[in-house]
Order: sequence, then structure tokens, then C-alpha cells
Amino acid sequence: MNKDFTFTIKSICLDEDYHPSDNTRITTNFANLARGSHRQANLRNALKMIDNSFNALANWDNPKGDRYSVELEIISVDMDIEGSGQTFPSIEVLKTNIVDHKTNKRIEGIVGNNFSSYVRDYDFSILLQEHNKDQPQFSIPDNFGELHGKLFQYFVNSAIYKQNFSKPPVICLSVSDNKTYHQTENQHPVLGVEYQPNESSLTEQYFKKMGLQVRYFMPANSVAPLAFYFFGDLLNDYTSLELISTISTMGTFQKIYRPEIYNANAAAGKAYQPNLKNLDHSLTQIVYDREERSKLANEQGKFAEEKFIKPYQTVLEQWSASYA
Repeated sequence: MNKDFTFTIKSICLDEDYHPSDNTRITTNFANLARGSHRQANLRNALKMIDNSFNALANWDNPKGDRYSVELEIISVDMDIEGSGQTFPSIEVLKTNIVDHKTNKRIEGIVGNNFSSYVRDYDFSILLQEHNKDQPQFSIPDNFGELHGKLFQYFVNSAIYKQNFSKPPVICLSVSDNKTYHQTENQHPVLGVEYQPNESSLTEQYFKKMGLQVRYFMPANSVAPLAFYFFGDLLNDYTSLELISTISTMGTFQKIYRPEIYNANAAAGKAYQPNLKNLDHSLTQIVYDREERSKLANEQGKFAEEKFIKPYQTVLEQWSASYA
């Protein structure tokens, strides 16, 4: 089947005046911060944390720790299945840009960072739950994540992606709280100490279908490893400043969203198991509604089912079967 899906890319600045659009998944980290009476202070404080973290890591030729600031763009990708102009919000990611105040240059950062997808909500909140309902043992449905993975790779390989972004995406997530991570001897000057998990996770398998590899590193000034999902060679394909832009951005979001892990008062040791019940942690001065976040994942999965999976099921199945 020869079927071309078309993508439209929109960009909006994530600053203290940001308001989520109607198509933004409201469980997304930055959208959650931008709601309620504390929205402007939340965003201002989070962006300041990102800048401080960036300057602490990019500390060469930066004696006052104020040489750089990070600008964030929210990249929204809409998908037209039938060429009718009717689109579905398929992917949303963050893109970093670095401002060097010493040279007055603006340096392109990395696209990816905080990855958001309604179809992933459908897979995990609807498909996976229904598959395991009333079953004695947890299992994964056949072809779980395949459509999502192929759609993602199709977008990354598309002409419109290459016109807008100079390098492949890097997605940065938190570690899994049911795995143990062992410190290795490998250490990178920016990414920090590498860790390896004791076993593969469902998230790893899901992102593998998106064509992404994963490595775990604990950067300087961090207390727990971050998961970096990437194409190609993470350690050599990106500059130090590009990597620091991702570390500072996603490390900040994780401190806000998972303070038990990423704002813990003790750093990960040689064998590390993340603990979401860890009481020995500090809270940021930023309001984040985690309970609402988990409730809304279901609603967003249903939205994807009603507006995308069911209406285009035949077309998507045929396309997925023919996509190599």
C-alpha cells in the first residue's frame, strides 16, 4: 500500500507567559506547570532552575555562572491521514536553544527531551489495561507499540523533520522504580557516570520499537541516573552544550515531578534502586499536580482511541503492515 501521511509542525515559546493549547496533552510536564493560580511563578522558577543547572555544568569560561540561558520551544506535530486537512495531534516534544550572552550567539540545542504522544497514552492506558483485565498473569499484547513506533520513525525520517531539525531527537526520561541500576566504570565528561539496569523494562521495549537505543547516565550535580533514548551515537553525535541543554531541562523537570528520586538528599550508589516512597528528599517551590496527571492519562488514551485509532483503523493497519 502506497500511502503518504503528511505532517505539520508548529512551534511556540515555553516562557512564563505560556498557556497550553487545546491540543496539548495536559499531563505533559510543562503543561501541568502552566495551570492554576501558581502558573506564572511555576514557569518562572522552573526556567530559572534550568538556567542555573546549565551554567553549573557549562562552567568553563563562565566564572560568574551566568554566561548562558536556555530557551525552550514546544514543537507540536499534527498528522493528516487522508490528505483532507483533518489533522490529529500526534507528537509533542521540547526543543532547546542556548543563548551565549558572552558572544551574543544563539546556538541550536536538541529536539526531543520531553516526549509526549496521545497514541502512547492509548497503548498503555487503554490497550494494555484491556488486554490484562481479569487475567491471572500480566502479559503484553501482540504488536504492542508497533504502530506508534512506525509512525514515530516515519516522522523522524520525513523531509519536514529534516527541514526543521539538524540532528535526530534525544528523549530523556526518569529511571524505572522497579529496576536496579549498577554503576559502571564508564564516565563521560558531560553525561557523567554510566549505569546499567539489571533487566529490560517495558518502556525500553516500547521505545526500541520507535528505533531508539537507551543508555543511563548520572551527570555531575545529579543524584540519580537519567534515561537517554537516542538514534546513532549519543556520546559523539552531539556537542557538550547540546547535551547540557537536555540534562539541565529534563533534570529540572524530574526534580519537580519525581523529587523522591531526583531531589533526594542522598546520591545513587554503585547499586541503585529508585524509590518513589523515599521520604529523604526536598521539594522544589513549584506546584505540580501528580494525582491529576495519572487520572488524565486514561482520558487522553480514550481521546486517541475515538479520534484516531477507531476512525482510521483499516488505513493504519494496512499502512503498518506495509511499512518496513
